[in-house]
Amino acid sequence: MARNKREEILDVALEMFAAHGYRGTSLDTIAHRVGLTRQGVLHYFPRKENLLTAILQCREEVNREHLQAGHAHEDLPGQMAAIVAHDHQLSGLTRVYGVLLGESITHGHPAQEYFRKHYATVRERMSASFAERWGDRLPSGLTPQAAATALLALLDGMQQQWLLDHTQTDQPEIIRDVLTVLLGSPPVK
Repeated sequence: MARNKREEILDVALEMFAAHGYRGTSLDTIAHRVGLTRQGVLHYFPRKENLLTAILQCREEVNREHLQAGHAHEDLPGQMAAIVAHDHQLSGLTRVYGVLLGESITHGHPAQEYFRKHYATVRERMSASFAERWGDRLPSGLTPQAAATALLALLDGMQQQWLLDHTQTDQPEIIRDVLTVLLGSPPVK
């Protein structure tokens, strides 16, 4: 039973953080929504920051599992297109990530360090992967570091645009096409 209540708290916190941000959501509101007292929520998550961390880790795990389960064999443009499409299916996790990322640039936000480390790690992994495949320069002429930075900016920017307008259903195809130019790969048919 404890596992189910923990998941319920996470689900409500995710919904509340996505709608109101981390700072705009109180533990008392989350507790009320799940039928607990504040102390009851704190039994499962000793601090509000623990909820924040659990939600961000959940998104990472879901995306990692999705990529490993069915798309790791695809070329990079195909992988990124699959990630974009997957994010569109998980609009709650996508929205909370976007809200928390934007909110984290404010002074003293508890997710600020998480996002710094996350981006540094992802850029490093992408850069290393690009360097292993292409060396110091991609076929497009970009350095591996520049390509990794541009790819992350592209993914986040597209995600924000989609969160503002869900009618943009062609984003997986767009990311695939743009990456073939960014990486200098031949178009994938």
